[in-house]
Amino acid sequence: MPAYYLEIATVALGLVLLMLEAFLEKVDKRTIGWIALVGLLGIFLAATVFVQEAPDAANCGFYCADKLALFYKKLSLVAAIIVIIMGMEFTPVLSRYLAGEGKQGGIGEFFCLPVFVTAGLMLMASANDLLAIFVALELVTISFYILVAYMRRNVGSLEAGVKYLILGALSTGFFVYGVAWIFGVTGQTDLAKIGEVLHQLPEGTKLATFFAFALLLVGLGFKIAAVPFQIWVPDVYQGAPTPVTAFLSVGSKAAGFIVLIRVLQPFLGAEATAEQVRSILLVVAGATIIYGNFAAIAQTNSSGCSPTPAFRTSASPPRSRQRRAEELHLLGRRWFSTSATYLLMTLAAFLVLTAIRVHLGGDELSNSTGFAKRSPFAFAMVVSSVSLAGVPTAGSSASSSSSPPPPTTGISARCSSSLPLVLPPVSITTSRSSALMFSGTTQNPETPVLISGVARNALGVLVAGILILGVYPKPILAMLP
Repeated sequence: MPAYYLEIATVALGLVLLMLEAFLEKVDKRTIGWIALVGLLGIFLAATVFVQEAPDAANCGFYCADKLALFYKKLSLVAAIIVIIMGMEFTPVLSRYLAGEGKQGGIGEFFCLPVFVTAGLMLMASANDLLAIFVALELVTISFYILVAYMRRNVGSLEAGVKYLILGALSTGFFVYGVAWIFGVTGQTDLAKIGEVLHQLPEGTKLATFFAFALLLVGLGFKIAAVPFQIWVPDVYQGAPTPVTAFLSVGSKAAGFIVLIRVLQPFLGAEATAEQVRSILLVVAGATIIYGNFAAIAQTNSSGCSPTPAFRTSASPPRSRQRRAEELHLLGRRWFSTSATYLLMTLAAFLVLTAIRVHLGGDELSNSTGFAKRSPFAFAMVVSSVSLAGVPTAGSSASSSSSPPPPTTGISARCSSSLPLVLPPVSITTSRSSALMFSGTTQNPETPVLISGVARNALGVLVAGILILGVYPKPILAMLP
């Protein structure tokens, strides 16, 4: 079965859900969530059993169905399934802040929009053209504009929606302007053809190429919340509904990363631009790691203190075109294996936070005091929190097993030669500050925190995945080329 059938089925599912929500007026709106859950599970099974890597994946053109794209499609479907489960747990809070008619007015659409977001994420995984990337990005972003501001009677949600809308539109402008400059320099929007042009880049167009790269990096830096484009994260995360925050933290960030990897390939594969691009990424990644962890220390809201994700870079000297292609492949493999366990850890934490917000009336860190006495699921929060604080996971195991050789010459070599001096203090401070995020203590009544059977089973699967993949990452690595 062709891979694009998955996107078609997902969009069709979203349209069916909208029609059911409109015409089934007297039905419990959580039924829409159950239908969405069953539909997404069916699509995931189809992606696992019936869809295989395209035989010409190396020359995919506009739509790429390689193994990495299929892996990310499955990752997006898993994230959407867990978010739908969170949404069904979150309906009591939604009902208080929606202005629809009746107690369940507006609940049904809340389960429809994540399906369309998933379609955009899946298309983004296969997009190999700047125009296709832009269309997929906007499908995801516009849906998130609505979801972030969904609690219309909550001032924090409305404020978060306005900030996300304004800054999101600004970042989109940067990205489109960068696409225009790239097309002006290379005459192409296909990423593979752009790479071919950059290999023979005339000396007079080098400055314009780097300017175009800077514009693209600004636009995508907003999507992945990289420093210095992360200002929107705390307010949006805190104001949005908790399931939406989870989806933003996992789905939106992962979408930005896969697009960034595909966009970076032409620049990192060309000798004329590879050295400078690696150095820029090294600086941005280090700044994001440090700022994201230290900024989270002062946060008192559990959603707002979600650590700003940072990407790792592969610094290496100028080599042959084939060697650079191998290193780019290892970079993609490393990030995808890390993102799989990051998804498990983050979704497990937010699933528990959803229950805390529903039963205890808020998601402040103080609400989780004595959580072990309130709920039997405190162990899940401990596992996810410790994992997020820096305990090695499957991603780090895969990274160490697929790292390219260190550089020996050039700017990137000088930067990476100082890594033995820089990385230990950075690792210590970021791990300590990540652990401090969960250390607030105040006295609160020991109100029981319970979740439904479906959410309980989903939480068990997530925790089991964290523990198993932390010591045995081969199932994830087997899904990657």
